[in-house]
Amino acid sequence: MKSTIVKRSVVLDGHKTSVSLEDAFWEGLREIAGGQKANLSSLVRQIDRGRENGNLSSAIRVFVFNHFRDNHLSAPGQLQHAPATEFHRPAA
Repeated sequence: MKSTIVKRSVVLDGHKTSVSLEDAFWEGLREIAGGQKANLSSLVRQIDRGRENGNLSSAIRVFVFNHFRDNHLSAPGQLQHAPATEFHRPAA
């Protein structure tokens, strides 16, 4: 499956900036914004202010990934994820 990179402009603190993300991340970001009753620019501004390093596109990808990972239903039989600060090697 090939994902298309889409470049969009967002306004951060009165300045227009371009962000390039795959379609799936734009869709996820819109879904998160809708759930928070926020617009995309305000959500991106929140992500921008909270990032510690890296570029904005990467920070958005991590935010979207973490949101859906952390909100994933933990139904019986589904895999549980390790906290983001831990890494576990599979048993050999």
